[in-house]
Amino acid sequence: MIPHMSEYIDIGVNLTGSSFSNDLGHVVQRALDAGVSQMIVTGTDMHHSQAALELNRTYPGILMSTAGVHPHHASEFDDNTIPMLRDLCADESVVAVGECGLDYNRNYSKPEAQRLAFEAQLQLACELKLPVFLHQRDAHDDFVSMISEYSNDLTGAVAHCFTGSVDEALQYVAMEMYIGITGWICDERRGGDLQQAVKNIPIDSIMLETDAPYLLPRDLLQEPVHKRRNEPCYLPHICNTTAKYMEVDRQRLAHAALENTRRFFAI
Repeated sequence: MIPHMSEYIDIGVNLTGSSFSNDLGHVVQRALDAGVSQMIVTGTDMHHSQAALELNRTYPGILMSTAGVHPHHASEFDDNTIPMLRDLCADESVVAVGECGLDYNRNYSKPEAQRLAFEAQLQLACELKLPVFLHQRDAHDDFVSMISEYSNDLTGAVAHCFTGSVDEALQYVAMEMYIGITGWICDERRGGDLQQAVKNIPIDSIMLETDAPYLLPRDLLQEPVHKRRNEPCYLPHICNTTAKYMEVDRQRLAHAALENTRRFFAI
């Protein structure tokens, strides 16, 4: 396991998926052994948001979650969605609305449906005074425009799994958004933009996440426990790589990310 002297919180893990159905207990224990003391399970639709809440109850104090509808699932959004999300968010272990946002890269849901679902969730976050856990891909201008309409009323916003440019990072920082860094930064093929972007992100705006089981860091020194599956136990490695590109001390980044996360999610 990766040596560590710091404590971490993984702000984005997809533990409700089939990838973890057979060994979740071991996954959680490996994370704890690596210094990842808490994990926030991502709610991507109503089913997974409910399943995430149930996991929180199985691992109280260790797992928390978000509740929301990912833009891929925006076509499933109906009159019952917001009342159901409101009920889920009433549980103290649900710490943000989301994953929500815009994704024009694949358009699994039509852009109009995505915008309607996103706006409804922004309104819910303002009503409940919860932060938003955000997704954006190939929709930067619309994304920024919509968030700007609610910026005065949002308690906080984090760009989950940020992979964008220096200019996008600077714009998010100017909007007082937090930025979630994943193992994308460890990818020598695709991570160049992010490796440059993090040099321009203040350390008090950074949070760390694995987005497990996706985005297994390509520069891991050890063989992964399961081939091609990312796990929260690799978060210290992502911290190390991020610190290298930010040109800051690893322990300083780990401490800052931890404090940023606790402040943002009120945990």
